[in-house]
Amino acid sequence: MAETERDDGAVGFLRCFGLQLRLLREREGLTRAVLGSRLGYGEDQIASVELGRRIPKPEMIDRADEVLGAGGLLVAMKREVARARYPSFFQHAAKLEAEAVELHVYDTLAVNGLLQTEEYARAVFRQWRPLLDEEVVDHRVAARMARQDIFTRRPVPNLSFVVEETVLHKRIGGGGVWRGQLEQVLLIGQMRNVEIQVMPLHRGEHAGLAGPFTLMETKDGRRIAYTEVQSGSRLHTERNRVRELEATYGALRGRALAPQESMALVEKLLGEA
Repeated sequence: MAETERDDGAVGFLRCFGLQLRLLREREGLTRAVLGSRLGYGEDQIASVELGRRIPKPEMIDRADEVLGAGGLLVAMKREVARARYPSFFQHAAKLEAEAVELHVYDTLAVNGLLQTEEYARAVFRQWRPLLDEEVVDHRVAARMARQDIFTRRPVPNLSFVVEETVLHKRIGGGGVWRGQLEQVLLIGQMRNVEIQVMPLHRGEHAGLAGPFTLMETKDGRRIAYTEVQSGSRLHTERNRVRELEATYGALRGRALAPQESMALVEKLLGEA
C-alpha cells in the first residue's frame, strides 16, 4: 500500500475523532474555551483536536470522556488514536519502544527520531516521497516528539545510541536547525541513563555496514530487534537473529568513540558552526 494511502487513513480517523468530540461538546452547550479550561488545555488546542490537526494524549481523552458524559465513546477510540500517530509500518515497534526497559540504537542516515528537535523532524518529514501533506507532517512531528517521553518515564529505561559521524555533519533543515540539533544531542547525552557514541569517520570499515537497527528489551524479558528501510520494516523476535544484531551492536560500541569523547566531538562541531 502506498504511504500516502496509509496517511489518508490515519488523518481521516483523527478527523472522525475530532468530529465526535465537537458533537459531544455542542451537545453539552460548551464552548471550546470552556471545555479547554475544564480539561486543562487552551482553546486553540481543543480546536486543533476537533479539526483533526492535533493528536490528543490518552489522559486528555479520558478526561474529555468524563467531562462530556460520553459514556466511554471517546475512551473506546483511544487505542486507535494512539495507533494513528504513526505510519502503519512503525505502529507495533512504537508500542514496544514505549514499554522498553532497554533500547539500543545504531543510526547511519539521520539523527534518530528519539534525539531529534521538532524543527529537525519537520525538515526530515518534508523530504519524504511521495510528498506528505502538511497536516500529515504535523501529525508525524507531534508523534515523534511524544515518543521522547521515554527519557523522563519512570522507571527510567537504559538507552544507548551509536551514530555515524557523517550524520552529525548533515545540515538538515539549514544551519540554525542543525546547530539546534547538535545542542539537543549534547543535552540528552548528559542524562544519566543515556549514552551516545559517535562512530568517527577515520574508523573506516566496521561491523555496521549492513545498515541501521534498534534493539529492545521489554519488561517481561523479551529481546527484540527492529530494522527499517524505505518505509518497510521488520520486527525480529527469533533469538538467533537478535543475538547476531546484539553482537554487531557490541562490536560497534567497541569501535565508536567513548561517550565523553563523542560529546567533545559534538561540542567541536558546534564551535566550528
